[in-house]
Amino acid sequence: MRNGRDAEHSTVDTMFIKKLLGITSGSWEASAALMAARNFELSAARDLDHARTLLSSRTILVGIIELGAAVPAEAIDLFLREHPWVTWVAACRGDTLQDERWRRLIRDHCIDYHTFPIDPARLGHTLGHAYGFAALGDTMPRLVRGGGMKMTGNSPAITALRQRALKAARAEAPVLIWGESGTGKELVARGVHENSARRAGPFVPINCGAIPAGLIQSELFGNERGAFTGAGKARIGLIESASGGTVFLDEIGDLPLDMQANMLRFLQEKTIYRLGGNRPLAVDVRIVAASNVRLEEAVERGAFREDLFYRLNVLSLEVPALRERLDDVQPLAETFFHDYACERAAGVKGFSRAALAALRAHDWPGNVRELLNRVRRASVMAEGRLIMPEDLGLTEAGAGFTLPLNGARVQAERLAIAAGLAAGKSITLLAQELGVSRMTLYRLMAKHDIKLPPRRRA
Repeated sequence: MRNGRDAEHSTVDTMFIKKLLGITSGSWEASAALMAARNFELSAARDLDHARTLLSSRTILVGIIELGAAVPAEAIDLFLREHPWVTWVAACRGDTLQDERWRRLIRDHCIDYHTFPIDPARLGHTLGHAYGFAALGDTMPRLVRGGGMKMTGNSPAITALRQRALKAARAEAPVLIWGESGTGKELVARGVHENSARRAGPFVPINCGAIPAGLIQSELFGNERGAFTGAGKARIGLIESASGGTVFLDEIGDLPLDMQANMLRFLQEKTIYRLGGNRPLAVDVRIVAASNVRLEEAVERGAFREDLFYRLNVLSLEVPALRERLDDVQPLAETFFHDYACERAAGVKGFSRAALAALRAHDWPGNVRELLNRVRRASVMAEGRLIMPEDLGLTEAGAGFTLPLNGARVQAERLAIAAGLAAGKSITLLAQELGVSRMTLYRLMAKHDIKLPPRRRA
């Protein structure tokens, strides 16, 4: 934003990521760059870690990054992948451009580059263009995390859950979490632990349905030496290993009935018996359990002990399905896009409006886990600058979304051009079939970020 100190305008920083060594008072930052950026509020970063801190605490849309041997290209590439909403300008020595790694990095991440000595006038024009380009975007991450609960989103459903979870964290009573598969029950359980008085102790997750029936006794409670064939020494169980912390019993409804009796005894007495042992061992842990089936119904079917249900269900939390918190879909998608920055294609910068509309309209039977998988796959497989609905696998019949008329026209343009080029048609023939001029077709290709296939001539 021009004149960053004007109270009527929001501040946009231009960030300089400097070398760890070699920057002096007579450097380009202190002269040409400062002159060129005099209409911006500057934030100088000492290194990439400092830059990450700055980017997480303020709105920065334009950045200048100095490239060179002091920081490896791989580290800078990862950093730029993590912050695709920033419009980057590179600064480097001329000989740096002789290295294909740096040239590829500039092509993938930067809108322009400057070589030393910096021309202040040219850099000033570049920064103005970069800011204007950045201001058009809407992919700035909106990662809403409340308090110490790492739950992305600000919908009424997730806000209420966050408040209830914080209250539960302050108590010592058992917590029972219910939610459909893929809603993030373990994340809620970790939040309860990390905001409790036991936060310094271990958090031990146990999937009750994944332990073989013949091993579940020793896995949970441990065993003494000689308790069974192959037990050459005493071994502590998962519950005992969580002493001073929290045990998370995931899918508690899958626990066999005979083990439910042992779990009930532990909850009542706070002691365990190792397999093959004859003396009780006191264990100080808090129990947080979760289930994707309603345990009340399991009790009615005789599949779950009623007395154990009441022991566990002192404090209850229900995790909403993703379809009940659609306002959180975009922040969640942007969070996953950021979290898996090291995997995604370098040229992918964010989500198209059509993709965001498709994400919001989908029914999400797999909940947050399905969203994570779709975003992660699209980040790797997308070919354009922005993720499109088809990259997310949401363009098939029954995907459950309709685009506004203008959005449908834009999508139809892109699909028609891409299909024609994929079929091997020349620019001239494709333009004739679409009823546009060659120049109009080239402009449409640039608009949709469609590249000519290799070795194909117009």
